[in-house]
Amino acid sequence: MTSQAKSARNFLENYNPGDYPSIALTVDLVVFAVTDGVLKVALVRRGEHPFKDALALPGGFVGPEESAGQAAGRELAEETGLDLGRLAVHVEQLATYTNPDRDPRMRVVSVAHVALLASDGITLPKITAGSDAASSGWYGVHDIMRSEELAFDHATILADGLERLAGKMEYTTVAARLLPEEFTMTQLRTVYDAVWETTLPAGNFTRKMMPQLNDTGRKSRGAAGGAPAALFTATDRHIHPPLSKPQAPGSPAAVAS
Repeated sequence: MTSQAKSARNFLENYNPGDYPSIALTVDLVVFAVTDGVLKVALVRRGEHPFKDALALPGGFVGPEESAGQAAGRELAEETGLDLGRLAVHVEQLATYTNPDRDPRMRVVSVAHVALLASDGITLPKITAGSDAASSGWYGVHDIMRSEELAFDHATILADGLERLAGKMEYTTVAARLLPEEFTMTQLRTVYDAVWETTLPAGNFTRKMMPQLNDTGRKSRGAAGGAPAALFTATDRHIHPPLSKPQAPGSPAAVAS
């Protein structure tokens, strides 16, 4: 054994983690889906303190043998019954939340994730409460953000998740992650309308999006006697110039324009 290896071994043998403050690690998940033209998020109602009976994002503590990603999948399944391994879902890390006062129990750092669940816009997987959740379900994102107080700093995490999704939709085809692999232009526009809480002009939207999509040559079945519509798949090409998210009425930018 080299002298450097002996030095390293001696250091580890005498190292005491208790000399430093302990910090717990958790995960939180912002799970988005679109149905009936409304952007939904999966929430649980907490069955235990702290914040008992309050709505919260699904999540929990990372186990000693888990990565944050593994814990995210486990906690989501335990609290909602949603299995990331069996669903058409895109997951990415959102941000790390480190405010010392974000959890009243102890110092807790959370690694938040955004999950985009693909759906036909009509039905969503049923959510079943488990673990320490009293109940769970799908909630309209914009209504929740206007009317409900969420546990911990979950209102901030939800707002950040929405901002991430809404912003990336300006220049990427990430909105297609909320749809089946093959979709109509109307379905795609419905996702934009739901996330941006607006109504986009159909003609302008189609002209803007056509270069970013592949036409499959197939058509959907017309609903209620309607004409079949062309089916598309998304590409990884960036939207250039990007789409512009309409400003909400009364916002400073909208007033200025």
